[in-house]
Amino acid sequence: MRGTIDVVVGAQWGDEGKGRVVDALGARVDIFARYQGGANAGHTVIVDGKKYVFHLLPSGMLYSGKTCVIGNGVVIDPEQLLTELRELQAQGKDRATLVISGAAHVVMPYHKIIDRAQEGARGMGKKIGTTGRGIGPAYVDKYARCGIRVEDLLDEAVLREKLEQNLDEKNSLLMKLYDEEPLAFDEIFDLALSWGGALAPYVGDASLVIDEGLSEGRGVLMEGAQGTMLDIDHGTYPFVTSSSPVAGGGCVSLGVGPLSVSRVIGVVKAYCTRVGEGPFPTEDTGADGEMLRARGGEYGATTGRPRRCGWLDLAALRYAVRVNGISSIALTKLDVLSGLDGIPVCKAYELDGKRLDHFPTNAGFQQNIVPVYEHHEGWKTDIAPCRTFGELPAQARQYVEFIEKQTGIPVNLIGVGPDRSQTILRDF
Repeated sequence: MRGTIDVVVGAQWGDEGKGRVVDALGARVDIFARYQGGANAGHTVIVDGKKYVFHLLPSGMLYSGKTCVIGNGVVIDPEQLLTELRELQAQGKDRATLVISGAAHVVMPYHKIIDRAQEGARGMGKKIGTTGRGIGPAYVDKYARCGIRVEDLLDEAVLREKLEQNLDEKNSLLMKLYDEEPLAFDEIFDLALSWGGALAPYVGDASLVIDEGLSEGRGVLMEGAQGTMLDIDHGTYPFVTSSSPVAGGGCVSLGVGPLSVSRVIGVVKAYCTRVGEGPFPTEDTGADGEMLRARGGEYGATTGRPRRCGWLDLAALRYAVRVNGISSIALTKLDVLSGLDGIPVCKAYELDGKRLDHFPTNAGFQQNIVPVYEHHEGWKTDIAPCRTFGELPAQARQYVEFIEKQTGIPVNLIGVGPDRSQTILRDF
């Protein structure tokens, strides 16, 4: 019997808690595959009170005996990836077998410099909110067909040819447009060769590894970074990431046919957060927003930046359900809402006096929509000890059931605390 694939996607603006959902599924999964993004993402997993933050490694690295795949669609910062591997080794963790696609593109030193220079040149009010990790420029080179791939780091002649050509262009851009110092070829070439030597044992064919696993009846979990509303095609453009976090992006980036996918799990925070610039209809810039940030520890796992916070947006969530084909919801951080007298939830928007039930794709509309809220009764009980749905207070159960009714999708996982054990599973 052929194996099955679950896809875990962020259904909001990222930072929904995808890592803990992947971790909760880990025992029944054989292959974990990361399909897009770069070191601008951060998966945080807490096991036995210890926090692990992965920027490039799939969350399944904490499971020994498993296989973890980094796919073609990821742009890899070798320094960051090797640092994460060293940290796991230093902690004495038994870890999964790692396979890195040779076709994945590499974030080079000039990408980071260009990223920061371009963001600085945009001026106030026009900044994207990039992390400066070189992700966007690396994807630009990928689609301009001049990118350096992981497999190139293993071939000295190919690497030399590509790097010489790229540095001629990048140094000209840096000097003439951004008044930056030129980069030395030998320094970057030697660094890239050392990366190749360190990564060589892990390089393989991501698509083949997954297909062979499926043929053997193994379970596969595909995980994206960021979230639906940051998708390059379906997000709040231009305030988006440079790749496709939606479920379809996983098939493209890992070389997997869409008919192989059996379930799409949308990870949803019980409220909303966003990092960086761009539309955020339910943002609360007052005391309640500060309260959500403090209670939820809402600071970026990668940058440490404070996240913008606000209330659950069901209109945007319905949009995410549609573009991803979400069939199951994992609701995280429900415990953060404990103790509130009332909880606002956005059901729809108003624009120029007209009601909108779904998130608009028009960028101008996104900036001007006004949320329409419904207020729900809060609960005073600490829900962190709850391990079944029935143990939750009635108001918390009603909150979950309201989400199910509004989206038409079952909530099969509920996070009631940060640790692996603080999870309620409902037919998951």
